[in-house]
Amino acid sequence: MWGALRRKCGLTTLVSSLNHDQTSEKLVSMASTPLINSFTAAKEDAAAFTSKQNQNGGDSVGMKSLKALVLLGAGVSGLFGFAGIAAADEAEHGLDCPSYPWPHRGILSSYDHASIRRGHQVFQQVCASCHSMSLVTYRDLVGVAYTEEEAKALAAEIEVEDGPNEEGEMFARPGKLSDRFPKPYANEQAARFANGGAYPPDLSLITKARHNGQNYVFSLLTGYRDPPAGVSIREGLYYNPYFPGGAIAMPKMLNDGALEYEDGTPATEAQMGKDVVTFLSWAAEPEMEERKLMGFKWIFIFSLALLQAGFYRRWKWAPVKSRKMILDVVN
Repeated sequence: MWGALRRKCGLTTLVSSLNHDQTSEKLVSMASTPLINSFTAAKEDAAAFTSKQNQNGGDSVGMKSLKALVLLGAGVSGLFGFAGIAAADEAEHGLDCPSYPWPHRGILSSYDHASIRRGHQVFQQVCASCHSMSLVTYRDLVGVAYTEEEAKALAAEIEVEDGPNEEGEMFARPGKLSDRFPKPYANEQAARFANGGAYPPDLSLITKARHNGQNYVFSLLTGYRDPPAGVSIREGLYYNPYFPGGAIAMPKMLNDGALEYEDGTPATEAQMGKDVVTFLSWAAEPEMEERKLMGFKWIFIFSLALLQAGFYRRWKWAPVKSRKMILDVVN
């Protein structure tokens, strides 16, 4: 009886082991990737070749070297495959932008308002001929980059179609503080026709609408290069590695000395790029300074409340926790 029981247990163990091996093989095959498959195939080929040589006369030093070369070749092939995938991704999505130390990115940092004013000047003289900022009004500039009188003078330089009047007709009037920045084109079709089919985006929220927004916009404005060898750009497009696809319809707009700043700051390409990106960042988040200040106030208030709660807890529970209890078991 004991012998039959041992045979039965041994058979059960053998079946469990086979099931475990089959399950493991199934999981490995499900989790394999193309790169792992290439390594596995190379190893199997090397093992088959080595076993064949073993049958013929044993494993030699040359066979070990050949096996190592096969594995090394598989690794190099996988490395080049990953490099090809990275290059294709870079060509499709654009070159990764470097990270710049923007002065307003700190926890308690604020915008450089002089830079905002210079950035508005760059937008007005360089960008506004093609791009709109339909979500920004002239009164938003008051107290940020201009005084109220200066903002009114800027608004009065444009003409706004208003109406209807008493006769039911539309009329043109000078701009007011409540008016939004003017659009360079009447509609999208006119914008595409004037720009060879490309539609210049609205810049009101551009630093929020693009991944890594501020760094991306600055890199795009200052990243124009000559196309590398083997890369052809069709007529009407310009090479910029930071733009998805590398070919952009917007020509290089920022050049050294393209304008004169009112405060006498040298108008270099990098300076104009920094100023206009600061202006666009403020346009996308005009409440940032107030939000940071409000957050700091609430953190200070909660810190005081936490100290008071800690003191009250110590005052309330100290007598209870320090109480000494004596148990009289005799009486």
